Amino acid sequence: MGDPAGIGPEIIVGAWPETLVHEWCRPLVVGNPEILRRAVALWRTGVRIAEIASPEEAQPSPDVIPCVPCGSPDALAVGAGAIDARAGQAAYEAIVLATQLALGGRVDAVVTAPIHKEALHRAGHNYPGHTELLAQMCGVSDFAMMLYLAPSEEVLSPAGLAVVHVTLHTALRNVIGELTQEGILAKARLADQFMSRLMGPGKGRGPAARRASARGAAARPRIGVCSLNPHAGEGGLFGDEEQTVIRPAIERGLAEGLRLEGPLPTDTLMVRARDGRFDAIVAMYHDQGHIALKLMGMHRAVNVTLGLPIIRTSVAHGTAFDIAWQRHAETGSMIEAIHVASQLAAER
Repeated sequence: MGDPAGIGPEIIVGAWPETLVHEWCRPLVVGNPEILRRAVALWRTGVRIAEIASPEEAQPSPDVIPCVPCGSPDALAVGAGAIDARAGQAAYEAIVLATQLALGGRVDAVVTAPIHKEALHRAGHNYPGHTELLAQMCGVSDFAMMLYLAPSEEVLSPAGLAVVHVTLHTALRNVIGELTQEGILAKARLADQFMSRLMGPGKGRGPAARRASARGAAARPRIGVCSLNPHAGEGGLFGDEEQTVIRPAIERGLAEGLRLEGPLPTDTLMVRARDGRFDAIVAMYHDQGHIALKLMGMHRAVNVTLGLPIIRTSVAHGTAFDIAWQRHAETGSMIEAIHVASQLAAER
């Protein structure tokens, strides 16, 4: 359910009546059922909340939301848009239970609504975000956050466009010290693995995918690697990380058979990616990838955690405290996150 003070409960309730959601999967919610009821009342959907003890009891429909109750009733006292430890604790407990259900094979995928990092920290859980918490619960060290946009008239690569981040939730001053050849290469491999699953005959969606298929899409994803410095360092005038770290990582990836190109300045790289030149991008830091992709499709973007033994997708936006519980929330990213999770689960 995400942070109950944010738009998470709203976008779940708002997306629920969409009939396609129920064609893709059998959804259920992990979280506080009373908060869901408040969201139903706000959106006036008339959907009924059915409390269940286990996922096996779920009988979802566009009119019924099965909910596995989770967390303390303390979260009910949290106001809309408030940064509150009680809300952070509720979000944490829902993530933990949903992940445990996935690890136990009782659900096929997890789709998360947004959490507030400060509220999470106030509750005593010192994780930078979902990604790091999930990685620890799943016992993995090789993981990455990926933003994904499905193919459309604006994104012309046949299986959509993915952006994977080498460094993630860290201060900008720390990025240079955290960039390594191994980190860049690991993220490029994860991007290659994910996009390879989505590519091939019949995998793309929409007119852009059909055009790409007609001209013969390559089996191996085309991955653009961002530079770190302006103008890709301008031959070392603006920094040498392109020469000392990024380019050597690319050369190692090329030797493995990855289709890498770069390091390229991000401003031109993302334009070429939008036009179908690349299937995936390796960004050096959080905002470098996030800003460009969200400008292409903020409400269609999906967050996917790579490297986990479970499937986890999420909306690509935050808790939006400024508009929370005002019925202004967009549901598009939640619907798309459910779609991507369902596709990945079906392939498994």
